[in-house]
Amino acid sequence: MDIKAIDYAQMLKFTHEISEKFSTITISQYLVIIKKVFNLASALNMLEKIPAFPKVKVKTVSRGSFTPNEYWKINRCARRLTGKVHPEYSDLRKHYRLRTAENTMPVDLQWAIRFMVNSFIRPSDLKTLKHKHIEIAQKDGHTYLRLTLPETKSHSSPIATLRPAVTVYKSIVEHYKPKKLAKPDDYIFMPSLRDRNYAHWVLSFFFNWVLAETGLKKGAHGQDRSLYSLRHSAITFRLLYGDGIDLLTLARNARTSVKMIEQFYASQLSGEMNISMLQRKRK
Repeated sequence: MDIKAIDYAQMLKFTHEISEKFSTITISQYLVIIKKVFNLASALNMLEKIPAFPKVKVKTVSRGSFTPNEYWKINRCARRLTGKVHPEYSDLRKHYRLRTAENTMPVDLQWAIRFMVNSFIRPSDLKTLKHKHIEIAQKDGHTYLRLTLPETKSHSSPIATLRPAVTVYKSIVEHYKPKKLAKPDDYIFMPSLRDRNYAHWVLSFFFNWVLAETGLKKGAHGQDRSLYSLRHSAITFRLLYGDGIDLLTLARNARTSVKMIEQFYASQLSGEMNISMLQRKRK
């Protein structure tokens, strides 16, 4: 199609066609990419006028977090399945890239689950986090981990974890130090795998097995759950059970924005969930 001949009607038709397959967020992202191409074409004098773009009302879908009971159910299941072979491994081997060496539930998954919920990190951080990024710190009587991770989504400030993350980290070091895999440049999770994208895929694959075993793959509102739901749970739990924590502090520590927390993470919260705070009287 001649780019010079594209007008609003054709853009509207294109938007309507992809709306049958994709979510409003995906459609909006496609339109942003197309607009950038048109801007480049205009700058190169290949396009006299950029056509008007249809407005897409983006419908945000909250990520499916876990309740505290669901979180502990997942934890227990991951521990129970550690070292066990996936029941459908022979079939999965034909259709997935899972190697024979990784055909059993890794002990790293139970650590990753607890670490994410107590550190606010993103799933992508699981494959890049190294020992040199972690420091056990103490302040005002609190023990925590200070995570100095590589920059993610334009955020580079350190992350302060909750106390349970310290216990998880010490367990990881105790497990991998005899294997000489706990040096500063070694990765925290599945350090023997040099292909870090594959390491992330393995953790995600076995986490889906845990979700299948526990019947928790779908959230209360039908959302598909994944490793990212653990980050959602970390932020949601702080909103529910953190004593007087403000959104700005939480957002900065989780390397996100207040707007994102309000739009995605706090959208499923109700006043009743924090009834004690609502009914608390000023002294």
